[in-house]
Amino acid sequence: MKTINELINIDEPGWALVTEWINDATNKIEVLPKTEKEADNALYQTQVSTRSPMGAIIYETGGLLIDHGWIRILGSGNQKLDRTLPEWNKGKTFKEYGDKPSIFLVADDVVGGFFAINGGALGDDLGNVYYFAPDALEWESMDIGYSDFLWWTFTGDLDQFYANARWTGWEKEITEINGNQGIAFYPFLWTAHNHIDDLTRKIVPISEIWAFQQDALKQLNNGD
Repeated sequence: MKTINELINIDEPGWALVTEWINDATNKIEVLPKTEKEADNALYQTQVSTRSPMGAIIYETGGLLIDHGWIRILGSGNQKLDRTLPEWNKGKTFKEYGDKPSIFLVADDVVGGFFAINGGALGDDLGNVYYFAPDALEWESMDIGYSDFLWWTFTGDLDQFYANARWTGWEKEITEINGNQGIAFYPFLWTAHNHIDDLTRKIVPISEIWAFQQDALKQLNNGD
């Protein structure tokens, strides 16, 4: 594994580019402050250069909250988003730091959707971002890489993307949710329903949603 000094790129820092994108954003973005020690640890554990947008976000931020916190882009952790990018993946997509995961979770949303980079498990389009749709329980290709994914969260039409997942008054309600939590719906989003307003909602740990969905997916696939 490379040392932290080898991963920090002083000449071409990716944060300069990410900052430009944030300044041009049309969606609301909250840049969470970092803790220097945690930023060093997270960058080392992820083994990406700060020349890349991912490395820049890990090293310069505790994470990003998009659209009132609807989407959470993982960085090096913050009180509002108390999980780092590598820690969140450990035990889910890889066993030990330095392993090359077949998928790599990079962001999620309050309704239990997860964004991941394809490392080989999801098809031949290595490096592309996939969305695990909670209403379908399947990975859907977004046909974009990580940098374009960031740009999409900054400027994309999120109301359209989440047209069937936003309930009346969601903006106010999610202010009570921190970055380690999400909304669990009943009946489940992947079951038949007329409108999301008809479902009951409960705030639960996002880790609980991930585990439950992956277990449900295995059951639907007969344990495969």
